[in-house]
Amino acid sequence: AQDRGLDIIRMDGLERRNAGVSIGEKVTIKKAEIKEAEKVTIAPAQKQIRIMGSGDAIKRSLLGRPVTKGNLITPTGLHKRAEWSRDSIIDRFFGSTFGKMPSSFGLGEIKFVVTHSNPGGIVMITEKTQVNVSTRPAEIEKLEAPTVTYEDIGGLDAEIERVREMVELPLRHPELFDRLGIEPPKGVLLHGPPGTGKTLIAKAVANESDANFQAINGPEIMSKFYGESEKRLREIFEEAEKNTPSIIFIDEIDAIAPKREEVTGDVERRVVSQLLTLMDGLEARGKTVVIAATNRVNAIDPALRRPGRFDREISIGIPSRDGREEILQIHTRGMPLAEDVDLSELADITHGYVGADLAALAREAAMNSLRKILPEINLEDKAIPQEVLENLEVSGENFDAAVRQIEPSAMREVLVQVPDTHWEYIGGLEDVKQQLREAVEWPLTNPESFERLGIEAPRGIMLYGPPGTGKTMLTRAVATESKSNFVSIKGPELLSKWVGESEKAVRETFRKARAAAPTVVFFDEIDAMVPRRGARIGDSGVGERVISQLLTELDGLEKLKNVVVIGATNRPELIDPALLRPGRFDRIIMTPAPDEKARREIFKIHTERIPLAEDVNLEELAKKTEGYTGADIEAVCKESAMLALGENLEAGKVKKEHLEEALKNVKPTVNDEIMESYKEFGEKYGKQIGERITEEAKGY
Repeated sequence: AQDRGLDIIRMDGLERRNAGVSIGEKVTIKKAEIKEAEKVTIAPAQKQIRIMGSGDAIKRSLLGRPVTKGNLITPTGLHKRAEWSRDSIIDRFFGSTFGKMPSSFGLGEIKFVVTHSNPGGIVMITEKTQVNVSTRPAEIEKLEAPTVTYEDIGGLDAEIERVREMVELPLRHPELFDRLGIEPPKGVLLHGPPGTGKTLIAKAVANESDANFQAINGPEIMSKFYGESEKRLREIFEEAEKNTPSIIFIDEIDAIAPKREEVTGDVERRVVSQLLTLMDGLEARGKTVVIAATNRVNAIDPALRRPGRFDREISIGIPSRDGREEILQIHTRGMPLAEDVDLSELADITHGYVGADLAALAREAAMNSLRKILPEINLEDKAIPQEVLENLEVSGENFDAAVRQIEPSAMREVLVQVPDTHWEYIGGLEDVKQQLREAVEWPLTNPESFERLGIEAPRGIMLYGPPGTGKTMLTRAVATESKSNFVSIKGPELLSKWVGESEKAVRETFRKARAAAPTVVFFDEIDAMVPRRGARIGDSGVGERVISQLLTELDGLEKLKNVVVIGATNRPELIDPALLRPGRFDRIIMTPAPDEKARREIFKIHTERIPLAEDVNLEELAKKTEGYTGADIEAVCKESAMLALGENLEAGKVKKEHLEEALKNVKPTVNDEIMESYKEFGEKYGKQIGERITEEAKGY
């Protein structure tokens, strides 16, 4: 009803292929005369598929569908799930068994070709129809299925639109460019992180535009024989121009076209020069278009990146939250999903995941489901029992386990596994927790509130205080509660003996954090990495260069969006003052030694799993532990348990005397003099920044 009067028809990629039309074309529709099919024969459209289901099983998911010879059909899919019972054997059988084939990129759907029908013409499959399944794939070239259509690519609508107008439009309608008096584009360069769908887009464009597709894998071109590499390139371009319209796709172009001034070999220079002349020699009629893909765009020779060669560079970035949900829907459309699977929630927590990661996530979830029923299956049997197939489904628990196993590929080098730490695991520090919620959680969950008040979320938070007061634990809780990616940087890891490498490491960390936002970047013991400039002698100036790089990352021309930097230190006076101004570390938060109420909470948390005797009074212990930090109290609890075991290995409870003895062994970390020095630092830096941000936040 919503399309009434719009003069549009909605079709998926297979229907467009069956009708022989493309997106945006004008078509004429008329009523068809459909007969009831007596017999229909179908064959798999993809090679290397072994069919184990019967024709009757497949017929159940094709009832009521009109077909004709040469049509491509899929027994599984979203439209069938809506019409027919979820208990469809074909839905469960093919969705779980064949969804992991490389040719379908894990799309979970099997395509069939209608090879014969009786009577001929357009027929309807009914209960009376005999459906035969050929065990051999259809061998007629024209009946081969498009492996990838636009519907198989999620979260990249804008990028696909831009590629289509640069590639498909000139191939199909060159007269538009003649009328405007401009040359059609010769090349499109797709760049972005690995796994975002660059190659997939090129395949989809080639399939949808029905063009001859010539693929070049960068490294395969190179040859040890003089002149062979250039000859191979020439042959591919000649072949493409003989069979126009053509698309030449160069994958990993950085391997054959690196910057000429940076390579030492003569072969690479000659190949780059050959590619330049071939692209200049392409006829300006739009009949041959070159698409290249790379995840190292800055490594390509700049001569290739000018208009007239690669006319447009399109960035294929990490998908947004809506894009992730769309990709998950595509990769689970052939899966028997349980009722508790919430793809929307999965999209919320998979920050930084690219399409390939989400495909792996769906595959891993299916494998988790399969592992549960493996004990019930006898692998020697030729066929899986029907009742086992009927009960096979992928649950929310399977997806949760898969999320823990599959990390976002863009962040694998820097991501760390965060222990599952929640706010309630931390005793006391309520004021600090609230400030961290405001600085990290609020901007992610309520960005519209920040926009309404015209303020930016804090970029950096500095936690300082005595050792053992919970700085690192608070940061873990922030990462867990905000469901952000978590990057932990330890100062010494960044420092390198090579000039420029330390600054590069900082730059790369922030680049990856931006790409996989929202991200929490945590600098533990930050004073070791960013000391006061001019205070150190004999380190070749690396410390000062790292500080300068960190300052520009926090407050440079390129904005940090959805990236929060948290630093922790117990020596705040050693940190360079330039880092502590508003706009860099906006919040300077002290984690003080816990007061009596907080100490009672900490004792309660750490004795939760320790059986206590009836004579133990936690309130009394809290009063006696003035100056003890959270780490000190944890040590007291462990020491008391060890004392109880020392008396009797069969001890069942920890008594009051054990705790009192432990207090004598574990001394408090903090005294008035230590706290005074931290308060002085807070009055100098923390107060002014804290007051300014508190005023801004009052509008919430």
